[in-house]
Amino acid sequence: MKKSEKRLLEAKTQVLKALAHPTRLWITEKLKDGECCVNSLVEAVGADFSTVSKHLSVLKEAGILEDEKRGKQVFYTLKVPCVLSFMSCVEEVIQTRIKEQIGLLIKNDGE
Repeated sequence: MKKSEKRLLEAKTQVLKALAHPTRLWITEKLKDGECCVNSLVEAVGADFSTVSKHLSVLKEAGILEDEKRGKQVFYTLKVPCVLSFMSCVEEVIQTRIKEQIGLLIKNDGE
């Protein structure tokens, strides 16, 4: 593996790791509807401010979100909305696995 390939794979891994937490994934999906301020996200998530801020920081560091400070509030938006297209693909994988498992159950039930 070339160094450039390895660096690209590491960068991809950083994005996937950032999304690999239920709260961060929820935040990402919530932002598909448009920008949201930190206070609204704290209220919606039901976690303390520092926890939500940490999640937002991880997503921002991975290049998924961007922020804009307006007065005392910080608003977050999806920097790259196409990340949600990937989530549709993940859902297809889940549905395929379920269908395969149901097929196995039916097959084993008929034997």
